[in-house]
Amino acid sequence: MEATITLEYANQKMAKAVANAVSPDNFKTPIGLNVKTVREEKKVVTFVECESKFATFTATIDDLLFSASTAEKTLETISK
Repeated sequence: MEATITLEYANQKMAKAVANAVSPDNFKTPIGLNVKTVREEKKVVTFVECESKFATFTATIDDLLFSASTAEKTLETISK
């Protein structure tokens, strides 16, 4: 199973902050699960590839979107 999730922001600064917040670069993923997040200008693009259970795949995507939402809310609060 594979998914590409693209989140677009108003500016590159916001995209960079969210990408840094959700990037799993410093974490090990279970065998059969690959996650890579990159920033492309004002977009945060995450590639998810899962060779194990569907539940693992959907939980990974759910965690990613929850983390992105939390980062967005934090950045909005800070910028007020």
